[in-house]
Amino acid sequence: MSHAPLVLVDGSSYLYRAFHALPPLTTSTGMPTGAVKGVLNMLLSLRKQYPDSPFAVVFDAKGKTFRDELFEHYKSHRPPMPDDLRVQVEPLHASIRALGLPLLCVDGVEADDVIGTLARQSAARDCPVVISTGDKDMAQLVDGHITLVNTMTGSSLDVDGVKEKFGVGPELIIDFLALMGDKVDNIPGVPGVGEKTACGLLNGVGGGLEVLYANLDKVPELPIRGAKSLPAKLEEHREMAFLSYQLATIKTDVPLDIHVEALHPKAPDREALIRLYRELEFKAWLDELLREAKASGETVATPEQEAVPEARYEIVLEPARFQAWLEKLRQAELIAFDTETTSLNAQQAQLVGLSFAVEAHEAAYIPVAHSYMGVPTQLDRDEVLAALKPILEDPAKAKVGQHAKYDMNVLALYGIEVQGLAYDTMLESYVLDSTATRHDMDSLALKYLGHSTIRFEDIAGKGAKQLTFDQIALEQAGPYAAEDADVTLRLHQHLWQKLEAIPSLAKVLREIEMPLVPVLARIEQQGALVDARLLGQQSLELGEKMVELERQAYELAGEEFNLGSPKQLCAILYEKLGLPVIAKTATGQPSTAENVLAELAEQDFPLPKVIMQYRTVSKLKSTYTDRLPEQINPRTGRIHTSYHQAVAATGRLSSSDPNLQNIPIRTAEGRRIRQAFVAPRGYKLVAADYSQIELRIMAHLAKDEGLLDAFRHDRDVHRATAAEVFAVTLEDVSHDQRRSAKAINFGLIYGMSAFGLAKQLGVDRKEAQAYIDRYFTRYPGVLAYMERTREQAGAQGFVETLFGRRLYLPEIHSKNGAMRKAAERTAINAPMQGTAADIMKRAMVRVDGWLAESGLDAKVILQVHDELVLEVREDLVDQVKEAIRPLMSGAAELDVPLVVDVGVGDNWDEAH
Repeated sequence: MSHAPLVLVDGSSYLYRAFHALPPLTTSTGMPTGAVKGVLNMLLSLRKQYPDSPFAVVFDAKGKTFRDELFEHYKSHRPPMPDDLRVQVEPLHASIRALGLPLLCVDGVEADDVIGTLARQSAARDCPVVISTGDKDMAQLVDGHITLVNTMTGSSLDVDGVKEKFGVGPELIIDFLALMGDKVDNIPGVPGVGEKTACGLLNGVGGGLEVLYANLDKVPELPIRGAKSLPAKLEEHREMAFLSYQLATIKTDVPLDIHVEALHPKAPDREALIRLYRELEFKAWLDELLREAKASGETVATPEQEAVPEARYEIVLEPARFQAWLEKLRQAELIAFDTETTSLNAQQAQLVGLSFAVEAHEAAYIPVAHSYMGVPTQLDRDEVLAALKPILEDPAKAKVGQHAKYDMNVLALYGIEVQGLAYDTMLESYVLDSTATRHDMDSLALKYLGHSTIRFEDIAGKGAKQLTFDQIALEQAGPYAAEDADVTLRLHQHLWQKLEAIPSLAKVLREIEMPLVPVLARIEQQGALVDARLLGQQSLELGEKMVELERQAYELAGEEFNLGSPKQLCAILYEKLGLPVIAKTATGQPSTAENVLAELAEQDFPLPKVIMQYRTVSKLKSTYTDRLPEQINPRTGRIHTSYHQAVAATGRLSSSDPNLQNIPIRTAEGRRIRQAFVAPRGYKLVAADYSQIELRIMAHLAKDEGLLDAFRHDRDVHRATAAEVFAVTLEDVSHDQRRSAKAINFGLIYGMSAFGLAKQLGVDRKEAQAYIDRYFTRYPGVLAYMERTREQAGAQGFVETLFGRRLYLPEIHSKNGAMRKAAERTAINAPMQGTAADIMKRAMVRVDGWLAESGLDAKVILQVHDELVLEVREDLVDQVKEAIRPLMSGAAELDVPLVVDVGVGDNWDEAH
C-alpha cells in the first residue's frame, strides 16, 4: 500500500525567491503583496499535486540559532530583510493558516532543521517525503524515501538526480559544502576550493572530509587543476573545513512536539480568507471564494460588515406588472437602468430587454426580444419602448447607469434620446480613484460591495458556442439582468457617499465627466466617413514596401527568414551576426523588443533598422489600411470609434475599434491614413487643435516669469528656451538648438532624466545635465514647481489637476527606488496631462452645446489628443471657425493664452 507522501515546504526560501523573482505588486494603498501572492500560488499548486498528503509550511523563527553560537559570522553578511518584504511576512502567515495548512516556526533552529527532522522521522517509518525547496543544502537529506522538488522551476531531485547535478551523492553533500563553502549562508569553506575541485577531491579519495584529511598525501596525484598545492591549503584551513561541515549539517534530531499525523491540512477558514484577500486585493481569489459561499448558501458580510438582505428580482411578462413598474419609475427619485443586447458594439446591437431598479435589492427585467424555443410570451418591444420613452427622455427624471453611454447609444437606435443621466457608477469609481481598480461592474461590485456578480459566461457559456443574450432562457437571463440594475443602484449609493465627502471630486464628476457622456454618445453615433478605395490602394503600396524591406533584410542577414518570428530573428541577430546582447527576455533569451532594436539601430547596425521599419509598415497595414474598411458600419457607411472615459489614469480619453490615438502623425504613411478620413460632398472637415497646451499649463502651474512672458508675447517657446539654454539671441538660434530645446521642454514635462535627454539628443550625460541645469537657472519657477509637487505627492499620496481631479500614487512611498522615482515622474506630469484632458473635455461640452443651440449643419466627428475634428457644411465653415476658437480657448482661465489652431480641408490630414 503506497502512502501519500509527507510534503514539507521551505517557506523561508520561497518567500525570498518570490520577492526577488516576481514583479513588485502593490494594493491600491501601496502595500506590497507580490511575495505573498507568489508563495500562495506555489502552495496552492502543490496542494493540487498532493491533495491527500500531510503537509507543513516551515519558516525560520526570529532570533539566533545554534549555528550563530558556532560561528559568529554565520549569515552575518546578509543584509537585513527589506522593508517591502518584512511587511509581507505577517499577511503570508495569516493566509497560510486561513488556508488550513499547518505552519511551523521553531525557536533556536532553522526551517531546514525542522524539515530535516520531520523528513527523517517519516523516512524511518517507510513513508515517502517530498521537500519543496530551492535550497541546495537540502540535497543532503535525499535518500530512497526523500526527494526534493523546486516548485518554482518544476524540477525534482532523487538520489541519481543529486549525483547528476552536484557530481557527488547525497551522502557527500555536507562534505561538498564544507569544502566549497556557501556564500549565501556565509559558510567559509576552504579558500580557493570551488565546485569542481570539491567534487574532484571527494570522488578522488572515495569518501568524505575525514577520509580526505586522512589521505592528503594522495591529493597531488589526483587529476585536479592545481592538485600539487592543495594539501598545504587544506591543512592550513583544516579547522575551517570542519567548522563549515558543522554549519552545513542539517540537524535531524530537533525535539519537536508535533507528529506527522497532526500535519493533515484542515478545511480553509473561508471567512478569514475573504477578509485577507480583500485587504490584499487578490481579486480573482476573492471572487472565487464569494462565488463558493453564494453556491453553498452562505451569507458573507460586505466590507462594511453588514449582511446583505435577500434580493427580490422580477421578470416582467404581464401588462399589469409592467404598468406597476412604470408607476414605480414615475414616482422614483432616481432610476438605475440597463439594457441587454445582442452585441457589445453599440452601433450594431439589437435590444433584447431592459432592467430597472429604484430601491436597493429590488429590480425588474423586462424582456422584449428573447428568441429561443419555448420562450414565454413577452411584452411587445415597440409598446414597451413607447411607454418608457417619456420617462427616459425626461431631463428632470434623474438616472444612473454603469457605463451608460453604451445604453444611450443602443436606445438611440430605437429613437430614444436618454436625458437626465445624473450619475454613472463607472465614472464615479474612476473619479474617486482612477488607479484603485478596473471600473467594470464585476470589479466594482467585488471591491466596494464585496459582492460576486453573476457573470455573462455563467449563463451564456464561453468561446465559439457562446449564446447571444436573446438565446438565453429567461430563468437565467432575468436574475442576471435585474442584478445589473440593482448593483448599479447599490454601487451609486456607496460611491456617491464617498465622492460627496471630497467636494472637489464630486465637482469633477458633476461638471466635467457627466456632461461629457451624451456628447461622446453623439460623436460615436455620428461616426466618420472614410474612403475605403483609398485605403485599399494604400494597403497595396504598404504591402509592396514590406516586400522590399523583406528583400533588404534577407540581403543583410545573408539568408531568408521569417521577419515576424522573434526566435528566427534572435538566431540571425545574435548567433549569426554576433550583435551585442543589450537585454534578455524573462526566459533568458536575447531580446528582440522594439527598444532593443532601436538601441542597436542607433549603434549603426543596419538590420535592426530595417526590422523596425518593417514592423512599423506591417502594423499600419494590419491595424489601419486593412482593418478600417472592415470596420465601416453597413447601416451608416461610416466608422464609429468608441471613446473611453475611464481607462487612462490621468483623465485623458482613449479610443478603440479603431484606436484613433495611435495613428502616427510624424510619418508620411501615418498622415496618408488621415487622408482617408474624408468630408462628404458639400462638406469640409474643420480641425481645431490646442497649441502646446501642456507647456502652457506648465507655465501656469509653475508661475515662472520667463515662461509666462514667452507665451504672453506669443514667442516661439522652443526658440525662447534655446536662446536661454544656449545663451544666444533669439535670431541666432539654430535649427538644431531649437530641436534640442524642444526635447528639453517636453522631456521635463515627462520627468526625463539627464540620461534620457542625452540619449534623445545624442550627447553625453554630462552635457545633457548641463542643459537641464541651465534650463532650471533660467526658469527657476519650473524647478520650484517640480520640487513642490514631489513634496505634495509624498505628503498626501496624490496630485491634483487645476480642476481638482486627483491621481493617487501608491508607489510614492515605495522602498523600491525605481518604483518611487517612476511615481515622482508621474506626480510631476499628471497635473499637466490631467489638466489638459479636463480642458479638452470642457471644450467638447461647450462646442456641443453651441452646435445644439445654433442648429447649424455641423457635427463633431473625432477627438484625438488635443484636437477636435468637425464635419461642417461648406457654406458654414467660416462661421464655425470663428465660433470654435473662443469656445475652446475659453474652456479654462490660465495665466497665459490658450491658443487654438484651426484648419480646413477635404480630409483630416489637409485640415490638421
